[in-house]
Parts: sequence; structure tokens; C-alpha cells
Amino acid sequence: MDVIGAGFGRTGTLSLKLALEQLGHGPCLHMLPLLDDPQRAALFHRAAEGDTASLDKALEGHRSTVDWPGAYFWRELAGRHPAAKVVLTVRDPQRWYESAHGTIFQAATHPPEGGDESVAAGRGMLRAIVWQGTFGGRFADREHAVRVFTEHNAAVRAEIPADRLLEFEVSDGWPPLCDFLGVPVPDVPFPRTNDGAAFRARIAQRHAAGKL
Repeated sequence: MDVIGAGFGRTGTLSLKLALEQLGHGPCLHMLPLLDDPQRAALFHRAAEGDTASLDKALEGHRSTVDWPGAYFWRELAGRHPAAKVVLTVRDPQRWYESAHGTIFQAATHPPEGGDESVAAGRGMLRAIVWQGTFGGRFADREHAVRVFTEHNAAVRAEIPADRLLEFEVSDGWPPLCDFLGVPVPDVPFPRTNDGAAFRARIAQRHAAGKL
């Protein structure tokens, strides 16, 4: 593992995934592909229930991870991979909540009926790691969710040595990320993807296909 993304979803994690892969630190695991990978989603679910051996299996074949579920296991991953660098994607807490509430929370609380094995596995993993495991079933309580967000970020800052940690806003683009990873700045724009409108369009497509 080269890079561990410790930031919550809706802090620019999909853009960071694409950036890390462009810089040679891929494949990078992100929540989105897990929604179509029931075996890997089930491994993360078991890891959240205490089967730590499942965590290594769930991450096989990946050189980096961002977003949930990796961010949920940031302490375990930092301990298992002491040479890996940690990137904490950050955002104004109130704006983060508005974004997360209007996208991933709405998708989770208004799923389509039915679904195949991958849908069931993905929903179960999301409940165990995000909605229950991270927010204790209280994401709808804005004050509580924002407090969880800020306390999580504070814990990462406190526990990861400064020379191993980059606190990163994706709006800053390539320079701080490349400097941190010791690689040249690419001669291409920094990836910008998965804003609220793009997320809702993607979710609508998945709903139409019964895949969320």
C-alpha cells in the first residue's frame, strides 16, 4: 500500500483516486466500484465486524485507497503499512454535510426496491461501515454528523506524524500532492469529477438499473 486516504466521502475522494492513478499509485480503491463487487464488499463488512484478516483480502490488488470503506480503517491500515503515506482530504464541515446529505445519504435512504446480490452486499457494507459504524445511525442529526467529521479529522492529524500526512483540499490541485509524494507535476489538469450534479446523475442511472 502506497497511499492511504483518510478523508470521508464527499471531500473530493473520487478526484483524488483518479489523480493517484495518474501518478502511478493505482489501482486505487474507492467506494463506487464496491457497489458492483459483492465479494469485496462482503470482505469489508466482515472486517468491520472484527475479522481483521478480511481487511487485507479486501484490499488485494490495490496500491492505494480513498473514501470509505478505507477511511473507516485508517488506523488499521496505517499500522499495517508503515511506509504508506496518508492523505486527509478536507472540506468546510458545514459544506461537507450539505453535500453528503444531498447525495450519498439521500441515495442510501431512498434505494430502489429489490436488487441483486451485489446490491445487497453493497447496502450491508454501507450500513455497517458508514451509517452505523461511522455515524451511529445518526447522520440525519446535522450537529452530530459534523462533530463526527471534525473529530475524525482531528484524530488523523493527532495520530499520524506530520512527515507522513498531507492535509489536502482537491482545489489545490497537483503541486501539494506531487510534492508530498515526491513525483513531478503532470502536464495535464488535475481531475475534477463527481460534483453533486454528477453524483445525482450517476445514482439515477444506478436506480434505473436497480443497482443501488
